[in-house]
Amino acid sequence: MILVAIGANLPGWHGESPLRTCRAAAEALRSLPGLRVAALSRWYVTAPQPRADQPDYVNGVARLEGTADPAALLARLQAIEAAAGRERGAANAARTLDLDLIDVNGAVRNRPDPVLPHPRAHERAFVLVPLGDVAPGWLHPRLGRPLAALLAALPPQRIAPA
Repeated sequence: MILVAIGANLPGWHGESPLRTCRAAAEALRSLPGLRVAALSRWYVTAPQPRADQPDYVNGVARLEGTADPAALLARLQAIEAAAGRERGAANAARTLDLDLIDVNGAVRNRPDPVLPHPRAHERAFVLVPLGDVAPGWLHPRLGRPLAALLAALPPQRIAPA
Protein backbone atom coordinates (compact mmCIF):
# COMPACT_ATOMS: atom_id res chain seq x y z
CA MET A 1 0.00 0.00 0.00
CA ILE A 2 1.31 3.41 -1.02
CA LEU A 3 -0.17 6.48 0.67
CA VAL A 4 0.02 9.93 -0.90
CA ALA A 5 -1.23 13.04 0.93
CA ILE A 6 -2.72 15.70 -1.33
CA GLY A 7 -3.10 19.34 -0.30
CA ALA A 8 -3.41 22.88 -1.61
CA ASN A 9 -4.33 26.31 -0.32
CA LEU A 10 -3.61 28.69 -3.22
CA PRO A 11 -5.41 29.03 -6.55
CA GLY A 12 -3.85 27.20 -9.48
CA TRP A 13 -2.20 28.87 -12.47
CA HIS A 14 -5.54 29.49 -14.14
CA GLY A 15 -7.38 30.47 -10.98
CA GLU A 16 -8.60 26.96 -10.13
CA SER A 17 -9.73 26.53 -6.54
CA PRO A 18 -7.52 24.45 -4.24
CA LEU A 19 -10.23 21.76 -4.21
CA ARG A 20 -10.25 21.59 -8.00
CA THR A 21 -6.43 21.40 -8.05
CA CYS A 22 -6.49 18.56 -5.51
CA ARG A 23 -9.08 16.66 -7.54
CA ALA A 24 -6.97 17.09 -10.69
CA ALA A 25 -3.90 15.84 -8.82
CA ALA A 26 -5.81 12.77 -7.64
CA GLU A 27 -6.77 12.12 -11.25
CA ALA A 28 -3.12 12.56 -12.34
CA LEU A 29 -2.11 9.82 -9.90
CA ARG A 30 -4.08 7.40 -12.09
CA SER A 31 -1.45 7.86 -14.83
CA LEU A 32 1.48 6.68 -12.68
CA PRO A 33 2.99 3.61 -14.34
CA GLY A 34 2.65 0.34 -12.44
CA LEU A 35 0.30 1.83 -9.83
CA ARG A 36 -3.45 1.81 -9.37
CA VAL A 37 -5.50 4.27 -7.33
CA ALA A 38 -7.35 1.90 -5.00
CA ALA A 39 -9.06 4.52 -2.81
CA LEU A 40 -9.39 8.26 -2.39
CA SER A 41 -10.43 9.91 0.85
CA ARG A 42 -13.02 12.58 1.28
CA TRP A 43 -11.69 16.13 1.03
CA TYR A 44 -11.16 18.14 4.21
CA VAL A 45 -10.65 21.81 4.99
CA THR A 46 -7.82 22.24 7.47
CA ALA A 47 -5.97 24.97 9.27
CA PRO A 48 -2.33 25.50 8.25
CA GLN A 49 0.13 23.50 10.38
CA PRO A 50 2.10 24.96 11.94
CA ARG A 51 -0.30 27.85 12.43
CA ALA A 52 0.35 30.62 9.95
CA ASP A 53 -1.29 33.65 8.41
CA GLN A 54 -2.34 31.94 5.19
CA PRO A 55 -5.53 30.46 3.72
CA ASP A 56 -6.97 27.16 4.90
CA TYR A 57 -5.92 24.03 3.04
CA VAL A 58 -7.90 21.38 1.23
CA ASN A 59 -6.44 17.95 2.05
CA GLY A 60 -7.02 14.32 1.18
CA VAL A 61 -5.15 11.03 0.87
CA ALA A 62 -4.92 8.55 -2.00
CA ARG A 63 -4.15 4.87 -1.47
CA LEU A 64 -2.26 3.35 -4.37
CA GLU A 65 -1.57 -0.32 -4.98
CA GLY A 66 1.51 -1.64 -6.74
CA THR A 67 5.24 -1.37 -6.44
CA ALA A 68 7.41 1.65 -7.05
CA ASP A 69 10.90 2.86 -6.33
CA PRO A 70 10.36 5.56 -3.68
CA ALA A 71 12.79 8.05 -5.26
CA ALA A 72 11.31 7.61 -8.73
CA LEU A 73 7.80 7.95 -7.32
CA LEU A 74 8.76 11.13 -5.46
CA ALA A 75 10.12 12.58 -8.71
CA ARG A 76 6.83 11.79 -10.47
CA LEU A 77 4.83 13.41 -7.66
CA GLN A 78 7.01 16.52 -7.88
CA ALA A 79 6.38 16.65 -11.64
CA ILE A 80 2.62 16.66 -10.96
CA GLU A 81 3.15 19.47 -8.44
CA ALA A 82 5.17 21.48 -10.96
CA ALA A 83 2.47 21.02 -13.61
CA ALA A 84 0.01 22.54 -11.10
CA GLY A 85 2.23 25.60 -10.62
CA ARG A 86 4.02 24.54 -7.44
CA GLU A 87 7.01 26.72 -6.67
CA ARG A 88 9.32 25.54 -3.93
CA GLY A 89 10.13 28.18 -1.37
CA ALA A 90 10.14 28.41 2.40
CA ALA A 91 9.10 25.39 4.43
CA ASN A 92 5.38 25.33 5.28
CA ALA A 93 4.65 28.16 2.83
CA ALA A 94 1.29 28.38 1.09
CA ARG A 95 1.20 26.36 -2.13
CA THR A 96 -0.83 25.53 -5.20
CA LEU A 97 -0.28 21.79 -4.65
CA ASP A 98 1.56 19.57 -2.22
CA LEU A 99 1.92 15.82 -2.75
CA ASP A 100 3.60 14.03 0.15
CA LEU A 101 4.67 10.42 0.05
CA ILE A 102 3.49 9.08 3.43
CA ASP A 103 4.17 5.35 3.13
CA VAL A 104 5.50 3.04 0.43
CA ASN A 105 4.56 -0.54 1.27
CA GLY A 106 5.75 -0.19 4.87
CA ALA A 107 9.31 0.81 3.95
CA VAL A 108 11.47 2.52 6.56
CA ARG A 109 14.16 4.78 5.06
CA ASN A 110 16.28 7.50 6.61
CA ARG A 111 17.88 8.51 3.32
CA PRO A 112 18.12 9.19 0.46
CA ASP A 113 14.97 11.15 -0.25
CA PRO A 114 12.26 10.37 0.42
CA VAL A 115 12.45 9.62 4.14
CA LEU A 116 9.83 6.97 4.86
CA PRO A 117 7.41 6.97 6.38
CA HIS A 118 6.94 10.73 6.08
CA PRO A 119 8.69 12.09 9.19
CA ARG A 120 5.83 14.34 10.36
CA ALA A 121 2.75 12.47 9.14
CA HIS A 122 1.96 11.15 12.62
CA GLU A 123 1.73 14.74 13.95
CA ARG A 124 -0.81 16.01 11.43
CA ALA A 125 -4.57 15.64 11.52
CA PHE A 126 -4.69 16.78 7.88
CA VAL A 127 -2.86 13.56 6.98
CA LEU A 128 -4.19 11.11 9.56
CA VAL A 129 -7.91 11.90 9.33
CA PRO A 130 -8.17 11.39 5.54
CA LEU A 131 -5.74 8.46 5.80
CA GLY A 132 -8.38 6.83 8.01
CA ASP A 133 -10.84 7.01 5.10
CA VAL A 134 -8.59 4.88 2.86
CA ALA A 135 -6.56 2.74 5.29
CA PRO A 136 -8.26 2.61 8.72
CA GLY A 137 -6.08 -0.29 9.83
CA TRP A 138 -2.79 1.43 8.93
CA LEU A 139 0.11 0.81 11.26
CA HIS A 140 2.90 3.42 11.32
CA PRO A 141 5.92 1.51 9.94
CA ARG A 142 8.50 3.22 12.14
CA LEU A 143 6.54 3.78 15.35
CA GLY A 144 4.59 0.53 15.23
CA ARG A 145 1.47 2.38 16.40
CA PRO A 146 -1.98 1.99 14.84
CA LEU A 147 -3.75 4.92 13.22
CA ALA A 148 -6.34 5.12 16.00
CA ALA A 149 -3.61 5.62 18.63
CA LEU A 150 -1.89 8.28 16.52
CA LEU A 151 -5.17 10.16 16.09
CA ALA A 152 -5.90 9.97 19.82
CA ALA A 153 -2.47 11.46 20.61
CA LEU A 154 -2.89 14.53 18.37
CA PRO A 155 -3.31 17.97 19.90
CA PRO A 156 -6.44 19.79 18.70
CA GLN A 157 -6.21 20.76 15.02
CA ARG A 158 -9.06 22.30 13.03
CA ILE A 159 -10.30 19.92 10.33
CA ALA A 160 -13.74 19.53 8.76
CA PRO A 161 -15.16 17.84 5.66
CA ALA A 162 -14.98 20.10 2.60
